[in-house]
Amino acid sequence: MKRLLIVAIVAAAALATLPLLFSDKSQRAYQGWVEADTLFIGADTSGRVVKLDVAEGQAIGPGEPLFSLDSQTEEAAVGSARASLARLQAELELAEAAQKRPEEMDMLRASEREAVARLELASQDLDRTRVLVERGTATQARLDTATATEAANRAALDNVRSQITLGNMPARVEMLRQARQAVAAAKADLASAEAALARRFVSAPAVGSIETIYYRAGEVVPAGRPIVALLPPENVRIRFFVPETEIALFSPDQSIRVGCNACQPTDAKISFISKTVEYTPPVIYSLEERAKLVYRVEAIPADPKALRPGQPVDVTAGARP
Repeated sequence: MKRLLIVAIVAAAALATLPLLFSDKSQRAYQGWVEADTLFIGADTSGRVVKLDVAEGQAIGPGEPLFSLDSQTEEAAVGSARASLARLQAELELAEAAQKRPEEMDMLRASEREAVARLELASQDLDRTRVLVERGTATQARLDTATATEAANRAALDNVRSQITLGNMPARVEMLRQARQAVAAAKADLASAEAALARRFVSAPAVGSIETIYYRAGEVVPAGRPIVALLPPENVRIRFFVPETEIALFSPDQSIRVGCNACQPTDAKISFISKTVEYTPPVIYSLEERAKLVYRVEAIPADPKALRPGQPVDVTAGARP
């Protein structure tokens, strides 16, 4: 009788453990939570907030304004850089143009016509003097004087024509290169000043929702401090932990099911599986979870807007790809 009782107890215990032995581990719920990579957006220089264009919880698109800082100094720098560029461009235009003004060139051309007339007169006088010397009616001294006068007038004409040629030429190559380099530097200074001014007006880098506002209009913000926190939907992900004995049930791109107490179940796709094992995080300690070694797994939810960062979730494995 005792043997029959022992056999019955062993059989009952075996039957009780069969569901555990043949249970589908893929349907087991794994503990995790919703993780989010928030963008902390601020200015790279200190300043006073003059305008705040968003409110906490507001959905915003890329390129929409977030906030503005005081920009009087930057606007003055842009104005100064533009004035400096205009001055240097004018100097370059003068260097590239003729060295003489039009009025001065007109005077030189008049001098050229006068020198031509004098040279023609001196040449005619020289020719007559040579004829007279050949006839014996003029002295050699007069011929020498006529020759010298003709040579002097020819030199005067050459001098005027050289001045006209020089007046039509631009500045020397070295001066032109220096002027062009000054204009290029002024353009770079203007671009830098305009970039500094643009950085005082900050827009959203991506679509998302405003999670937190750290500074309001009228407050002074130190350099590098965030003013608003923006959460793009694609930065929301699921983080959960799988015992090292069950990590083989999961693989990248595998679909999983995510559920929580205050949300509708949603699907997600595994994007990351840790290569190294770690101890169970204290946040998932429970009477049911006693695994000492676990792997961290992350997944991208199909509907990130339905989840809230920090929210506890339960994950069940789906079909492997």
